[in-house]
Amino acid sequence: MVSLAQLRDSDLSGLLPAATAYDTLATNFGKHVQTMQHEVLKHVLNANWVGNAAGAANASLQRTSNRLDAAHTEMSAVSGLLREASESFLLAQSKLKAALQEAQNLGLTVAEDGTVSWPAPSKAERNDPEYNVPQQARALANRISGAVTEAGNADQKIAGLLNSLTERARNGTGLDTDKAAADLKAVTQQGVDLMAAGFPPAGASPTEVNSWWKGLTPDEQQRLIEAHPDLLGMRDGIPAAARDQANRLNLAHLITKYQQKPNLTDDEKQKLEGFLAISKRLEADKDKQPPRFLLGVSEEGQGRGILSFGNPDTAKNVSAYVPGLGTTLGAVGGKDGDRALNVWNAAHNADPNAEVASMVWLGYDPPPGLEKLADGDTRPLEVMDADRAAKGGAAYDKFMAGLRATHDGSPAHLVALAHSYGSTTVGLGAQMSGGTGADDVILVGSPGTGAAKASQLHIDPGHVWVGDAENDPVSHLPSKGRVANDIQGATGGFLAGPVGSLVGGYVADKMYDWFGPEDQLWFGQDPASKGFGANRFAVADGPELSFDSHSDYMTDPNDSTSKTLESVNNIGQIVAGKYDHVTRQDHR
Repeated sequence: MVSLAQLRDSDLSGLLPAATAYDTLATNFGKHVQTMQHEVLKHVLNANWVGNAAGAANASLQRTSNRLDAAHTEMSAVSGLLREASESFLLAQSKLKAALQEAQNLGLTVAEDGTVSWPAPSKAERNDPEYNVPQQARALANRISGAVTEAGNADQKIAGLLNSLTERARNGTGLDTDKAAADLKAVTQQGVDLMAAGFPPAGASPTEVNSWWKGLTPDEQQRLIEAHPDLLGMRDGIPAAARDQANRLNLAHLITKYQQKPNLTDDEKQKLEGFLAISKRLEADKDKQPPRFLLGVSEEGQGRGILSFGNPDTAKNVSAYVPGLGTTLGAVGGKDGDRALNVWNAAHNADPNAEVASMVWLGYDPPPGLEKLADGDTRPLEVMDADRAAKGGAAYDKFMAGLRATHDGSPAHLVALAHSYGSTTVGLGAQMSGGTGADDVILVGSPGTGAAKASQLHIDPGHVWVGDAENDPVSHLPSKGRVANDIQGATGGFLAGPVGSLVGGYVADKMYDWFGPEDQLWFGQDPASKGFGANRFAVADGPELSFDSHSDYMTDPNDSTSKTLESVNNIGQIVAGKYDHVTRQDHR
């Protein structure tokens, strides 16, 4: 087993050079194998030599070539294992040293067995409700124990693999091509496990992840980005620049993976289209300002994508926009990316002297678009419940905590911005323990947040802002109780009620006239109502008998022909913290 002292004091600097040396050995040996195959075996086999001697010679040469090829594979396995050992031990050691440094900074004492102790609290500290040294000590003790355990597990696995490879070299069984290939596969798979063990656990907070990351040297950070971009790109607490680099590498990998995958399903085709759309946008925008940062991309669920215009780690004003119903991964590189850029322009116009970062966050699975109902896909009906929003809200809260953890200098002015079903996602997230951590919450085109009052969103109600166009049908969806009769006997449930009307067009002069003036929406209190207690900012009524009324909240602020500029300009003023410049509107 590995002890705390061994992990803390070990000089691991020789492991990577050893791996590099073995890489060189394997590469040079591989050249000899190629010479054998192309210069010796090829000429003998093509020499038209026949007879018993020729047959025996050919068979012997083929066996020799196979053994050399197997030996080369075994060398590659050793070099790969040494490299993974270097990175795994360095990660565990960095994690330990970061925890030990935090303990020292807090005045705590760490014994050689990992026990953490602290001075007896003063009288003032005993009476201070904010005094939490025992909790901090327990958390640090767990981190220290975890790092030592991870190093011990890695040591055991690496030793086992090295012993196996050594034994194969000693008894000659490693010269069998099938066994050598199996050894290389075992090492490759084990390497993934060892590297994952060196990362903070899945439940670690973004602050803990950020502390671990800062404990790595720049070279270690770069090696991790290049070797395991998939483990870093979506990890909250990793700085934006590192996430961007990792995600661009992973994006290229995902595109190749899906392009080479046979018989793609419709959902897989949609993911591939999304990956390609994001890649195309990054390429088209590579020389534009503000710089683009790909803060997330993955194949999880319906696909994940987080694109930022500007660096959220250095910006003074930061907004994270959550789209809603029917949003696909391709929209991150398309219309929802455009909306995030429009918010950036509006906030920059509101305060040209402040650095801005505006992003689109698709870190959850919104219900698919209603048009899929025509294909027999019932998933769009999940818009009726809040399960997807609740899961998304928890992920969004963690993402926002990550933005806080990685920000440089003074804390940013952080704004949660959400549209449509995304406002339900943000609203539910805001009601969870700790909330979104935002300084302002902006809800547009909202069917409700699940809250009866703005004060339930873990934020001063004076910093909750609502924009709802009078002709936006979604912001007039009735309460569940009011449509109970519509559901009765309706094929497909809610499809025959309001959603059926949305799909087929308005069957009344105005959808909201049919619904009536009640201030209860499908997901609770109408955020634009006086009873909710938020600020309502001015937006244009929007065109009647058109879903454009639900989609125009973030129109380009530089488009002088737009009739909906008031909305995005107000959003920009809020993001910039220029509250006195926001045009208000009466509550419903």
